[in-house]
Amino acid sequence: MANSGIIKKRIVCPKCNETTEARLFTSINVTNFPDLRAKTMNESLFKWKCSFCGFSARLTYPVLYNDMKKRFMIYLIPRIDHFQLADKALEEEFKNLKHINKRIVPDFNTFKEKIFIFESGLDDMAVELTKLAISKIVAKKHGLKDISEGYLSMYNSENNTMGFTFFIGEERKPYVQSARLEIYGKSVSVVNELAVKDKKLKGFIRIDREWAENILYRYKRGRQVAKQNNGKW
Repeated sequence: MANSGIIKKRIVCPKCNETTEARLFTSINVTNFPDLRAKTMNESLFKWKCSFCGFSARLTYPVLYNDMKKRFMIYLIPRIDHFQLADKALEEEFKNLKHINKRIVPDFNTFKEKIFIFESGLDDMAVELTKLAISKIVAKKHGLKDISEGYLSMYNSENNTMGFTFFIGEERKPYVQSARLEIYGKSVSVVNELAVKDKKLKGFIRIDREWAENILYRYKRGRQVAKQNNGKW
């Protein structure tokens, strides 16, 4: 899929009920069309405006983001809950691509986060594990049982820091928590040890909090077994 794909679709305005035409980007190639990167991140590429009444909205639909230079693809499929994408036609199209990070995501925030992660040269599996660990620290700090939503929002290798924005309580107030990159480095080690099979998967996969919780459980379980056997992890 070397170029960006565009289709036209007629949309009924939810405000005035008039029908207008919209251009939908089904695939986005930022290597060939670099200007689409900024329009993706600020979501202007997905904005639609009714030509009759002026009502505007963000359109949410499946779209594939492709960065051939940095070698990653992010497939936004709204509300998808599968770990691996079962799309034979798509897998056939990309079956010969090697060393490409291919991910599926269910929403715009995760979509943009994954782009930021891979653009920064980070391992998204290790980022998810780091985010999970930091979320538990933030939850404890705020007297909460758990914090389920958060995103990588800052990365600075020179200052040895990365930062996550979490959403606190029912009001979802944003709270930024920074962390030293040593925590991320530890996560990389854990991922390299326990996620070998996942790293070898060729299809589009979903790497998220649920995935990180599974890895963390396996890591803690392994430490317990090692302790019981008087070994070292």
